[in-house]
Amino acid sequence: MRTRFILIETSHAGNVGAAARAMKVMGFDDLVLVNPRWSNVLRKEETIQRASGANDVLAKARVVSTLDEALEGVTHLCATAMTPRDFGPPTRSPRAHFEQLDISEGCIGFLFGSERFGMKNEDVYRCHVALSIPTAPYFGSLNLGAAIQVIAYEWRQALGGFGVQPATSEPQAADAQQVAGMLTHWEQALTEIGFLDPAAPKKLMPRLNQLFNRAGVQQEEIHILRGVAKAMIEAARDKR
Repeated sequence: MRTRFILIETSHAGNVGAAARAMKVMGFDDLVLVNPRWSNVLRKEETIQRASGANDVLAKARVVSTLDEALEGVTHLCATAMTPRDFGPPTRSPRAHFEQLDISEGCIGFLFGSERFGMKNEDVYRCHVALSIPTAPYFGSLNLGAAIQVIAYEWRQALGGFGVQPATSEPQAADAQQVAGMLTHWEQALTEIGFLDPAAPKKLMPRLNQLFNRAGVQQEEIHILRGVAKAMIEAARDKR
């Protein structure tokens, strides 16, 4: 299902940039501005700065004079309105609405009103649903960029979402040979400091072997443990 974000009479250039950024991180790029305060808002420095690299979204964005132009091709229209109305489409949370929506075809449009006045009644009446982001009952104020980010995230999740990108490389588990070599090193160190009596070792080293097996020691941790053993041996010999 194609996706379009439509901003009506946006008054702050920074919010246009923030919208582009919010859309891009969720994989969307169809942005239409209806009668913004500045006709050149897509080229304003504040817009570009707030976009934080989403310049391709800005380059593709369109500025139109009327909402009718922005809605061309849209088959399912969502208002984003917090203010209760006596009449209009049903109000639902984004997640609840997306769960019951057929996303196999068509184009969904998300309408956002101006920062000062929100959406006009006549614009809301044209929509299939009024999306309301669940917030604390005593403070529901979201700026435009934040609201777009929430809607974009929820919609992306409904479409299947993106996988989490690992921030670190996958740790490499130590193999049995590495663990055995480390234990031999520790046996020597424990003997040097007088903790282990070679004549009566009992089950100390097998128990340590089991301990490290349960811990699932990684290769880097083997290096650390060997370094500890080396330091123990050197400290014990220095005292002689």
